[in-house]
Amino acid sequence: MNFLAHAWLARGGNDAFLYGNMIADGVKGDPGAGWPAEIARGIRHHRRVDAWVDAHAVIREVRARAPRPQRRVVGIALDLVWDHFVARDHADAALIARCYRVLESQGTAPDRLAPMIPVLIEDDWLTRYADFEFTCRAIAGLGRRLSGPNRLAELVPWLRTDYSALERDFRQLWPALNQALSAD
Repeated sequence: MNFLAHAWLARGGNDAFLYGNMIADGVKGDPGAGWPAEIARGIRHHRRVDAWVDAHAVIREVRARAPRPQRRVVGIALDLVWDHFVARDHADAALIARCYRVLESQGTAPDRLAPMIPVLIEDDWLTRYADFEFTCRAIAGLGRRLSGPNRLAELVPWLRTDYSALERDFRQLWPALNQALSAD
């Protein structure tokens, strides 16, 4: 659910493209089947970014450092940790305002995201991700939506302990991702 990082990477596109990037985690299957073309293009862009990030050596190293019982969900937590670093280091009030406007105006969100979007906007999550404690609470809260034990909440102490290493990882990953996207 890394809205902000994907929005930042998609900020040069039109509103429908931006919206597709923000809602992609809630969309199952072929986006061309039920979404307008520009939103579907944004969903595909989001998926391409996710695939690139997931295949990167930095992510493999982070997964190897994570506690074994939580390795299956560490990628979910990392999405929000990356949003934290984007919010902290690349704050862009105009982009955040645009994201909220687009999320409110584009129409029906996927069922998995629809209940969360009004709260995200009202409580200004995209700005508040700059606060790591807020990000940790968001990660634990997301874990309550998954079945079984809350492995995301169990991961939070490790995220706090590993914060400096995660920051170094982000500083390596973020420029490489931006360079890869600009080469496309």
